[in-house]
Amino acid sequence: MSRPNHDDWNANIIAEFRANEGRVGGEFEGAPLVLLHHRGRKSGRAMVSPTMYMPDESTPDKIYVFASKAGAPTNPAWYYNLVAAGTAEVERGTEKYSVSVNEVTGDERDRIYDEQARRYPRFTGYAEKTAGIRTIPVLALNRIPE
Repeated sequence: MSRPNHDDWNANIIAEFRANEGRVGGEFEGAPLVLLHHRGRKSGRAMVSPTMYMPDESTPDKIYVFASKAGAPTNPAWYYNLVAAGTAEVERGTEKYSVSVNEVTGDERDRIYDEQARRYPRFTGYAEKTAGIRTIPVLALNRIPE
């Protein structure tokens, strides 16, 4: 069976996430998933992108997302949109809230990415696929108090 196109696949993940209070099955079963709400930096179109995240161990209102694009040679569009805007909204479980967006670099980025790869070995494979092409970006999303 062939994989549905990317937009249909995302739409199915989003629908399942919302129907199950932030949980999905299949290849993401048991993984922490968040829905990123962002606007196209060129189109201005509202978009929603599901992605895995890692909670910060010491700051409950901070999560990290990884622009892995499953090890593709280019960054996902959502990465550029979030960095350009500096803010976004996330759906995490049954909550939806605003976040500030900050890119994590250097040793801190490596430490966070390595921990994600330890928890979810597919991230090791993504890094291997992109070696010599790009470093997979890590973004810190900090909840903005209402």
